Amino acid sequence: MAGLVVKPRSRIFHGHEWVYGSEVLKTFGNPEPGDVVTLKDYKDRPLGTAIYNPDSQIVARRISRRKQLLNEDFFERRLQRAADLRAEMNLPDPTLCRLVWSEADGMPGVVIDRYGDHFVVQTLTLAMDNNKAMLTDAIVKLFSPKTVIERNDAPIRKAEGLEPHTSVLYGDDYPEPFIIESNGIKQLIDLQDGQKTGIYLDQLDNYAAVAALAKGKRVLDCFCNQGGFALHAAKAGATSVDAIDISETAVAAGKHNAELNELENIEWIVENVFSHLRFLEKEGKKYDLIILDPPSFTRNRKSVKEAMRGYKEIHLRALKLLEKGGQLATYSCSFHVDRETFFGMICDASVDAKRTLRLLDEQRQRIDHPVIATMPETAYLKGAIFETVASF
Repeated sequence: MAGLVVKPRSRIFHGHEWVYGSEVLKTFGNPEPGDVVTLKDYKDRPLGTAIYNPDSQIVARRISRRKQLLNEDFFERRLQRAADLRAEMNLPDPTLCRLVWSEADGMPGVVIDRYGDHFVVQTLTLAMDNNKAMLTDAIVKLFSPKTVIERNDAPIRKAEGLEPHTSVLYGDDYPEPFIIESNGIKQLIDLQDGQKTGIYLDQLDNYAAVAALAKGKRVLDCFCNQGGFALHAAKAGATSVDAIDISETAVAAGKHNAELNELENIEWIVENVFSHLRFLEKEGKKYDLIILDPPSFTRNRKSVKEAMRGYKEIHLRALKLLEKGGQLATYSCSFHVDRETFFGMICDASVDAKRTLRLLDEQRQRIDHPVIATMPETAYLKGAIFETVASF
């Protein structure tokens, strides 16, 4: 088998699963893009097997510490192991979950979300994309789905030299939009044109945690998308909910979800959040609970500094809109922004806003998005709930 010799002190020797181009000492056997390759250290000792793409900054992603091929057995075993793990998690609905989460489930670049009998697949690495037919066959064999849909429209595919693409991999056609229920909230799912693979499965537990704080409060949900936080807060007894997003399509979906749940205490606002927060401050508006759940402001490490200015701006404005004793639930979905940087930014914003914050809770992605301890990239979602207190 062709392969790579990895330089000493590379991250793979510290438990990571990636090899960057700068960490390759040499290649042997003329591997082709998308091949499975063997990894060795500089003393010719085996490090395992990886998928290879010389056109990516991450030239190799380890799939096993032993010799391994990408074949039917591989996909069936990895899928079954992922399903068994979710079964042990005691999820409220095991048919509504992230079934496969990339390296965390031993399938680099593969994301599979399950919505009952419908499975949505993303193949974000070249080797996995080349073998998505075998992956689809394994899903069909193990789960007997109605449909398997490919939602390969994520920008990250460009880093692997892959074009965006969506299609039906198994089944007659895209399913009609259908309703799912989680935490007692109904939401309409559109697997063809909806957000990402359908809804934000990683936030389901956090929706419930924030809703527990909402009863009797004036709530502001910023970057509301299809209304996850807004719907839960309204259902939990908030006196009013203002839900803001710049996307007319997302807000329309949120309104429809509110109708499904017979919730009338939500005002849906199509606006740029940055400018609308400034407007609300000028108007003297106040809230008891504010949620900040923006899309990722950065796609790479080079733009982190600029992204943090955006994060700080919305936190500064939100803190000025909070009543004393009010609560702020805030999230970042970029793994390029680590916890220390995120929390440091919040502290800086609180100083500028002249607000003292008490940390009530820290949050992360739902358990069906497992985290590998030595791979910070698998722990992308950071969240926290703060309470404003009078200055001491």
